[in-house]
Amino acid sequence: MKFRIMVVDDHAIVLHGLTQLINSSPDLEVTMQAQSAESALAILASRPLPDLVVTDVSLPGLSGFDLTKTLTAQHPKLPILILSMHEEMVHGERAFRAGAKGYLTKQEPTEKVLFAIRHILGGERYLSERMQSLLRRSARDKPKIGIVSVLSSLTDREHEIFRLIGMGMSSSEIAVKLARSVKTVETHRANLKLKLGLRKASELNRFAANYADRERV
Repeated sequence: MKFRIMVVDDHAIVLHGLTQLINSSPDLEVTMQAQSAESALAILASRPLPDLVVTDVSLPGLSGFDLTKTLTAQHPKLPILILSMHEEMVHGERAFRAGAKGYLTKQEPTEKVLFAIRHILGGERYLSERMQSLLRRSARDKPKIGIVSVLSSLTDREHEIFRLIGMGMSSSEIAVKLARSVKTVETHRANLKLKLGLRKASELNRFAANYADRERV
C-alpha cells in the first residue's frame, strides 16, 4: 500500500519534478496536484484526503501559509510539509506556527524531500540539518537574530509583500501576483514601514532588498 501525497506548486516544472521524484519511491504516490491554494482546497473538498500535503510557500492568491492554516483548522490530523526557497530562520518558525509538520528549503538534495516526507508520515516533525545548525548558532549570531526578531512580528501576508518588495517589484506588480488591489498592497506597505520603524518608501525598499540579498547567500 502506497502513501497518497498531494503536491501544490504554481510552477509547472517544479510540480512535475516533485511528482516524478515522489512517484519514483515504491511506498509513495502523488494522487493529487494543484497550482494554487484555492485549487488545492477545492480538490480536497471533493476527494478523500491524502496522507500528506507538500506545498510551496509562494503561491498566487492565498500563500502556502494560508493553505496550511486552513487545512490545519479543517483537518487537524492531515500533515503538511512546506517547501520553500526562503530563509529558514524566519519561514521555518512561521511554517510551524501555521501548523506544518515540516519545513525544507528547495536547495536541499532531492533525497531529503523523500526523507522528510517519510519522517512526517512516521509521526515526527521534520527540521532540516541547516535549520538545526542555525538554531544552535543563534546565540552567537546577534545581527541575524535582530533581523529575524523584527521580521517575525510581521503577518504572513506582510512578510510575503516584504519579500516581493525586496525583489524589486512595484505595488502594481505585487497586486497582480497576489491577486490583491493596489490599494491593499499600499496599505501593507504603510504597515510595514510602521512595524519596521522606517519613515520613507525608499528606506523600506532598501531594507527589503538587503534582506533579499541575505536570503540568496
